[in-house]
Amino acid sequence: MSFGRLDRSLGAQPMSDINMTPLIDVMLVLVVIFIITAPLLASSIKLDLPVADAARAGASPQSVSVVVDGAGQAFLDDQAVAMDALLRQLQILARANPQTEVLLRADRSVPYGRIVEVMGVAQTAGLNRIGFVTDAPASAGKP
Repeated sequence: MSFGRLDRSLGAQPMSDINMTPLIDVMLVLVVIFIITAPLLASSIKLDLPVADAARAGASPQSVSVVVDGAGQAFLDDQAVAMDALLRQLQILARANPQTEVLLRADRSVPYGRIVEVMGVAQTAGLNRIGFVTDAPASAGKP
């Protein structure tokens, strides 16, 4: 029998390297957040769209976005235009493709007469396919 010191292990040494796993996790979460929010920033015109319980629009071969803000100003693809310029631009699009769909986004405070005026300009230009863009209702679980 020997009586002596027991060998002890030194235990875990302090780590002097940077742990990259949490940093990579945070960066991946930020990338996902940016991917999700990027489509929401597509339109820079702030609107209060009406809410409608309707089916989702199908994919159109070609579409153009016409926006009417709360002040009644018309925008064609996020560029402010007068009614005569809107008519000319829509006529050019109608000549290129008569099946072009006009996606009309209008603030809920815009008078109905102004919306009808924009629709009339689109129809005068030869574009008869007009879709109204609305927000989805808050409670999506309604039957």
